[in-house]
Amino acid sequence: MQPEIGYAIGGTAAAMIVLYIVMRYIQVGGDFARQRRADEIAERFLNDAKFQEAVNLVLNPPPPPPPKPWPDPILLLTLMEREGRLVDFLLENIDGYDDQSLGAGVRKIHKDCQKVLKEHLEMEPVLKGEEQTPVTVPAGFDPSAVRLTGNVTGSPPFTGTLIHHGWRVTKIKVNQPPEGHDAFVLHPAEVELA
Repeated sequence: MQPEIGYAIGGTAAAMIVLYIVMRYIQVGGDFARQRRADEIAERFLNDAKFQEAVNLVLNPPPPPPPKPWPDPILLLTLMEREGRLVDFLLENIDGYDDQSLGAGVRKIHKDCQKVLKEHLEMEPVLKGEEQTPVTVPAGFDPSAVRLTGNVTGSPPFTGTLIHHGWRVTKIKVNQPPEGHDAFVLHPAEVELA
């Protein structure tokens, strides 16, 4: 082999080694101790099943549990159940009751639940006016506050008959349950001890 070829091969090899060291220096941010630590971690990952499981758990965590529903809307229903037994009534099978018995029970539930509403909510009609009277719905109305029914064509303003004036809550006066209280319990089970 001619000496020039040997020098060329040696020079190329030396340049490759220098280039590799420079690239590794850049790759590890000038911290070869960090590179050694990474190599140790890689070696342990390949040889230690528990370590591999822990790393996989960190890199691919299980999905979080779904968030618990927001209990605030239930608070008013809890009051209506506690004061008027509304949920008991709504979930009871009333097929066996005659109209007179049912009417007497409904009167008490109505009175008690109405009291809860008046104590804990301030409300006003969405649209002022008497039901079954003409009303005009202006352009730019809020479709979550006014539902149009019947022959809905064209563009607002719309003129029609007020079927129901709707309700809007203007103030809520419901206290949060005490700390540690399960807000999703509408009414606790009752057990009478002998």
